[in-house]
Amino acid sequence: MADRSNPLQHAAYGGPGWQPRVRHLRDEANGIWGIFGIDSEYGTLRSVLLHRPGPEIVSDDPNGAQMLDRVDADRAGRQHDAIVEAYRANGTEVHLIGPPPVPQPNQMFMADLFAMTPEGAILARPASEVRAGEERVAAVGLAAAGVPILRSISGTGTFEGADLMWLSSTHVLVGQGLRTNAEAIDQIVDVMAAIGVTTTRVDLPIGTMHLMGMLRILDRDLAVAWPTRLAVAAVEALRDEGYEVHYLPDLDEAIGGFALNGVTLGPRRFLMAEGNLVTQAFYEALGVTCSTVEVDELAKASGAIGCLTGVVARDLA
Repeated sequence: MADRSNPLQHAAYGGPGWQPRVRHLRDEANGIWGIFGIDSEYGTLRSVLLHRPGPEIVSDDPNGAQMLDRVDADRAGRQHDAIVEAYRANGTEVHLIGPPPVPQPNQMFMADLFAMTPEGAILARPASEVRAGEERVAAVGLAAAGVPILRSISGTGTFEGADLMWLSSTHVLVGQGLRTNAEAIDQIVDVMAAIGVTTTRVDLPIGTMHLMGMLRILDRDLAVAWPTRLAVAAVEALRDEGYEVHYLPDLDEAIGGFALNGVTLGPRRFLMAEGNLVTQAFYEALGVTCSTVEVDELAKASGAIGCLTGVVARDLA
């Protein structure tokens, strides 16, 4: 055995041959780690994490499963396949999580299960007992995609990723309401501060689900909001960051057609639910190119494209 009387002769103790790790975590993406990280809501979409729904979404008690109506699993699966193909046609890498041993009915709503930062994911802690444990499946999927987990929400904090949105590379907006509580936001504030990001909290109205359901950012200077739902403080924060805020033209399409519940594919490119003709024309008048997919069966589970999509990577600002 080698002589250990002088440990500094050996690399293991810091001697000749020791190789210090000096790169920033961000610089280890697409190397040690996979491709990950976002610092905007509009950068070109590079990678997403999805879960294809199966028989677990069928319930004789849809309300008890936090759904709006009974779902046809086969038709919902086909619609989900079309979303996957839409992403791939956009050049976006799709990571699909395999079914866990006992899939939970809402597992497909991946946007709720983590929020992405430039240095890794903040793992959510869903607010309902119906969804407790879904985050474990998301953690496995993130690990398989090569994404570091920066923080897991702990204690009695509850947080769902759809309540966090990036306003700029140094500023996030977080909604406090039914799904995300003050304790979780305190933890998020600390995580964001450690990577040089400011957090603005806004309250969400009673009877609403997520911040993402009332706001979409389509480009560096363009946001679309749901009037009467998005807080004044949120609109002020958007305007302070240089956004022009427009408001949905047709609330029937927003409610019944999930017209705001889409995903920005890149600057002024939006993947949205099919059939919302008034809202699509409104987006296009703002210079936004829209792609559409049918989601009416999936929407019976109380979510659409935005809810289904865990965003893993965008081009960074």
